[in-house]
Amino acid sequence: MKICGLQKLTLLDYPGHLACTVFLGGCNFNCPYCYNTSLIKLDKAQEVYSEEELLSFLDSRKGKLSGVAITGGEPLINKDIKDLILKIREKGFKVKLDTNGSFPDVLENLIDEGLVDYVAMDVKNTYEKYGFTIGANVNTEKIKRSIEILLQNKVDYEFRTTIIKEFHEIDDFEEIGKMICGAKHYFLQSFLDKDNVRGNFHAMSRDELEECLKKARIHVPTTEIRGVD
Repeated sequence: MKICGLQKLTLLDYPGHLACTVFLGGCNFNCPYCYNTSLIKLDKAQEVYSEEELLSFLDSRKGKLSGVAITGGEPLINKDIKDLILKIREKGFKVKLDTNGSFPDVLENLIDEGLVDYVAMDVKNTYEKYGFTIGANVNTEKIKRSIEILLQNKVDYEFRTTIIKEFHEIDDFEEIGKMICGAKHYFLQSFLDKDNVRGNFHAMSRDELEECLKKARIHVPTTEIRGVD
């Protein structure tokens, strides 16, 4: 795998923990609005740290950090992701995993073996709009299976959706709420116009986000808006 970035301290990426964030290269989605476009194509992604350098950094942060957030790209596309997580856990760190939910078998295995402590899964849109939203073909049955795995509550988790005017309508959030009905945590995140690196996309207004929130809360009463003043 390619370790393409390392944020040495984050107070936001892993709820309740001082953590670092590790960015892995490679993704099977091609979301037009992706914030990390340089990580999508594995053959073009630039490795910044070797595994040995990452593990050495973690040794230097023992007692200072408590968690490691692993993101991408899509971390589970890497066949050796389990080995990396094992090495991180052996050093005493908790692991938070970001995923797009398209590798349910890998996700379930990591959870069942107790190798991840927190999972954040992006729910991109309604099933009908999934391919359009991610810019790629997708087997939505795999997305559905990953949702079902997290709803079993074997691991702490959250679902989240980044809202973009060009891809989402307010009524979509009642349908997405049905998809994840029973979820403990669901966050609506506004697209950040300043990160508009691949196209002309736009955020919804605060009033529109509030309407999305009302729709989502029909089925997931704990839904919150995140990252908007």
